[in-house]
Amino acid sequence: MLEKRDVLEQQTPLRQKKLIVSHAPFFHSGRTVTERSYHTMLAALPALLLGFYYYGMPAFGVVCLSISTAILWELVVNLVTKRTITIGDGNAAWLGMLFGMLVPATMPWWAVITGTFIVIVIGKQIFGGIGSNAFHPVALALAMMMLSWRSLFDFDAALLNYDLEFATIYPLAAVKYFGAASLDAFSLLDLLMGKQLGGIGSAFGLGLLIGGIYLMLRGFIRWEISLTFLAGIFATAFVFNLFDPARFAPPAFHLLTGYTLIGAFFLATEDSSSPVNFVPMLIYGAAGGMMTVLIRNIGAWVDGVILAILVINLISPLLDKIRPQALGKVE
Repeated sequence: MLEKRDVLEQQTPLRQKKLIVSHAPFFHSGRTVTERSYHTMLAALPALLLGFYYYGMPAFGVVCLSISTAILWELVVNLVTKRTITIGDGNAAWLGMLFGMLVPATMPWWAVITGTFIVIVIGKQIFGGIGSNAFHPVALALAMMMLSWRSLFDFDAALLNYDLEFATIYPLAAVKYFGAASLDAFSLLDLLMGKQLGGIGSAFGLGLLIGGIYLMLRGFIRWEISLTFLAGIFATAFVFNLFDPARFAPPAFHLLTGYTLIGAFFLATEDSSSPVNFVPMLIYGAAGGMMTVLIRNIGAWVDGVILAILVINLISPLLDKIRPQALGKVE
C-alpha cells in the first residue's frame, strides 16, 4: 500500500504540469514596438522633409527640440517611477516627431517643451505607458494647447513673414470666413504637392499618401480605419457642398487640406486608442471623418481633425463591444 501511494505522489506533479497552459497571446508576429516606431517615422519623413524645404531652419529646430524633449520626458518618467528605460523603443521619438509635424514652424520653444510634456507625461505615461493610453497622446496635447493658446495655431499669423511661392493664407480659414469663392486661390495639384500653409509636416498630401500606403502594405496600420476616415470626410463634404456650393468647399478640398491626411494615416490608426474588430473600425473611421467636416463647416474651429480624433478615441471601447456572432448553435 505504501509503495502504491509513493507512486501516486511521484506522478501527481507530472499530471499538474500537463494541465498548465499559458495566457494569450499564443502566437507572436515577430514585430516589435521599435520596428513599428521607426517604420512609421520613415513613412512620415517625405512630408517632413518638404516642410524643412519650405520653412527652413526654424522648422528644423522645432522638430529637433520636439523629438529631443519627448525622449527626455520619457527618460525622466522612467527614472522617477523606477521602471525599465524605454527610450530605445522609438515610441517617444516618434511622438515627438509627430507633434513637431503638426505645429507651425514659428512655434516658441517653451510651447514645444510644454507640448511634449503633455504628450509623454499626461497623454502616455499617466495612463500606464505605451498601449494603455485611452487617447492619442499627440492629439490630446494639441487639443489642450489649442484651448490654452489658440493664437499659436493661427497659421496665417504665425507664417505671415515667410516669403513663400504659394498663397500665404491657410486654405481652411479662407473657406471658413470667405466661403467657396476663395477656392480660386488654390489648385488641387498645389494642395497635393504641399503648396499651402499648415503644420511643418502636415501639408504635403502626396508624401503623406505615400507614407500611409507604405504603412498599410507593411501591415503597421489598418486600411479599414484610414479609408473609412477619408470616405467619411468625402461623403459629408459632398452633402454640404451639394446643399450650398457657394458656402461649403467640395470634398476634394477637404481631403487635401488641414490635418486630414496625417490624421487618417498617423493619428486615427494608433493601436491603443482605436478598435480591433472589423465592423467597429469601419464605424470608428467613418465617424471621425464625418465629425471632422461637421466641425469645419458649422463648428467654431477651422480644422476639426484633432477634436474628431479625440471623440472617436472616446467611443472606441464602446465600438469594440460590437463583435461578430460566434459560430455554432446555441441550445
